[in-house]
Amino acid sequence: MLEHKQVLSGKKALVTGASRGIGKAISVLFLAEGAEVWGIGRREPEDLAERASGGKFHWISADLSLPKTLEDIAEASVSDSGGFDILVNNAGITKDNLSFRMKLEDFQKVLDVNLTASFIFAKIIGRDMIHRRTGSIINMSSVVGVHGNGGQANYAASKAGLIGMTKSLARESASRNVRVNAIAPGIVETGMTDILPGEVKEKLLEQVPLKRMGKPEDIAETALFLASDASAYITGQVLAVDGGMFM
Repeated sequence: MLEHKQVLSGKKALVTGASRGIGKAISVLFLAEGAEVWGIGRREPEDLAERASGGKFHWISADLSLPKTLEDIAEASVSDSGGFDILVNNAGITKDNLSFRMKLEDFQKVLDVNLTASFIFAKIIGRDMIHRRTGSIINMSSVVGVHGNGGQANYAASKAGLIGMTKSLARESASRNVRVNAIAPGIVETGMTDILPGEVKEKLLEQVPLKRMGKPEDIAETALFLASDASAYITGQVLAVDGGMFM
């Protein structure tokens, strides 16, 4: 991890899917950089609260597969925080299968969590950012959303949708100094990849010029860049963090 100097001091951030993996790594780094962080997910990670001194970490328990409840949660979080400077739409699930075997409910649930929930938070939190004329929204897409992947029609559709949504929101909000960007991770060491058989991982790594899987911290550093003033002139972009997998 790079050494920083509290580049998010005084900022307030909301991170969805903050209980583990990439979302947890982003929350930890943002806290270390001086931000006050609101995390959303099903189960609060105890060690995150322990790392945040002075009450700088807040947890919101929510099921992001239930879009009808999320508008109220988003509105309440804006009211509680007084407004966010940073939104990271990171929550995501997979329900993989070949398309002709995929259940409609599995297709819909992945879209609900990965795409619809992101839209709801971007809509409500972004509206407040536009009113205050400042903010950075970061949507967690995937290289699968750019290039597709067999057995992941639902996941790829949700992540491709995030890219289109990112570019549309960026056009809508740029004149109000609100930036919207996406990150497209490659193969990252998370719970999603832990379940892959060893031979599958080896085959995937053959496609990565850097010859290693990414770490959640690699993605967190990119999120920090997009959240900070260092990226003040960047909006509507998709940053691939994939070890050169698709260059």
